[in-house]
Amino acid sequence: MRRDFIKFCGKAGLGLTMPLSWQGLAKGKANEPDAYEGPYYVVFNASGGWDTTYLMDPKGVNDINRLYKEGDILTNGKHKFAPTAKQVKKGMSNEDFFKVYGEELLVFNGMDYSINNHSPCKRYMATGKLDSLAYPTFAALAAASLAKEAPLGFLTFGNYSATGNLVPMARVPYPQSLKLIANADSVQGIARLPYHDDFALDLIEKALGEGADAAHMEQVPLPRAERAKSMLYAAQKNSKALKRVTPFISQNAPKERLARQADIALSCFKGGVCVSANLSIGQFDSHATNDPDQMRLIPEFLTGVDYLMKRAEELKIRDKLVVVIQSEMGRTPHYNKGQGKDHWSIGSIMFMGQGIRGNRVVGATDERQFLIPIDNKTLSIDEENGIRTRPEHIHLALRELAGIEDHPFSKKFPLKIPEEERLQGLFG
Repeated sequence: MRRDFIKFCGKAGLGLTMPLSWQGLAKGKANEPDAYEGPYYVVFNASGGWDTTYLMDPKGVNDINRLYKEGDILTNGKHKFAPTAKQVKKGMSNEDFFKVYGEELLVFNGMDYSINNHSPCKRYMATGKLDSLAYPTFAALAAASLAKEAPLGFLTFGNYSATGNLVPMARVPYPQSLKLIANADSVQGIARLPYHDDFALDLIEKALGEGADAAHMEQVPLPRAERAKSMLYAAQKNSKALKRVTPFISQNAPKERLARQADIALSCFKGGVCVSANLSIGQFDSHATNDPDQMRLIPEFLTGVDYLMKRAEELKIRDKLVVVIQSEMGRTPHYNKGQGKDHWSIGSIMFMGQGIRGNRVVGATDERQFLIPIDNKTLSIDEENGIRTRPEHIHLALRELAGIEDHPFSKKFPLKIPEEERLQGLFG
C-alpha cells in the first residue's frame, strides 16, 4: 500500500516533503502535519509573450494594433484597456474582466525584461534573477518559507518551475490524479473502498513503530536503506494529510485548461496541503498571426482567472488568495513582414488579492511602447530621475508582501536591490 503510494507519487512528479526521519516513528504514530491555512499564492503565466496593447496597456496610435483606434480605448476606474468584446468568440472580454475585477486589480505597466528570449525571460519573471539558474521561483520560495511540510506545497502545471532545492515541485495534471493521491489507501482512489480497515491500519502503524525502535538500536544503516525507511515514513504522514483534499475535489471538473489547473490548486489549498501554484497556458508567441492568436488566447486566459476567483469564493478562501498575472515578454509595437508581432522586452503585470489595494495603475509606456521610469518612493512617473522597474524589483516587493524577505531561504537567494531603488508601497 505504502509502496504503491510512493510509486504513484514518483509517476505524478510529486515530492514527499516531510522532514524525513525514520526515528520519528519511534515516538508514536506518524501524525499528519497541520493544515496550512493561507495566504495562498497563485501565479498565472501567459507563456510565449502576450500583447499588452490588447489588454491593460492599450495603444491606438502609430499602427501598434489594427483592431481599434485611440478613441475606442475604454476605462473602468483608474484602468484603461483595449476593447475586445467584438473580437471575442469564446472566453472573457476585457470589458467584462475589468468590470468585475477592476476595483481589486493592480496593474503595473512598463516592466523592463532587459532581454527578449523566451528561456531567460521566463526564468527572470519567475525568480527575479536573470543571471542564475539556481534561484527558485517566487511560488516555490513562498511554499518553502511558509509551510515546508505541506505535502503538495508547490504545485506547478508548466512554465519555469525551479525550486532552488528548497521544496519539491508537485505535478498533478488531472483531477482524477489528485483523487488517487488523496485516497492512496483506497481502491482506485475511492474513499469508501479502503484496502484495510482502521484496526488493520493501526496494526501497520504499530509495526512501523516497532521497526523504528529496532532500527534505532542498530548501527547507522546504509544510505540506501535509510532513504527507503524515510520515504516510508513520509508516505505514512503525507497520506493522512492528503485525505483532507477529498471533499473539495470537484465532481464535475472543468475541461478548460486553466480552469482545470485552478480547480486542482484550489482543492489542495482548501485541504491545507498546498501553499502556492504555478498555472500556465502557452501559444501566445504570435509571430505569424498576432491579432487572431491574441484575441483567442487572452479571453481564454482571463476566463481562467475568473474561474479561479469564483471557485475560491465557493470554497470560502477567496480572501486568502494572492494572484499574480504575468507573461515573460510583450509583443513589438509594430507588425513584422507578415501579420505577426515579434518579441518585445517591455511588458506589464497584474496583481490582486490579500494585501493588494486595487483600482490602481503604476508605471506606463509611451506612445511608442517604450518604458517610462518611475519614482520608487511615490510610484509616479519621473522621466528624469526615476528607475527602470525590472523583475527583481517586483520580486522583492512580493517577498515583502508574503513576509518572507528576511527568511533564511530568501537570504540564501538575495536580489541585491539598492535601498534607493526599492519600490515603496507597491501593493498599497
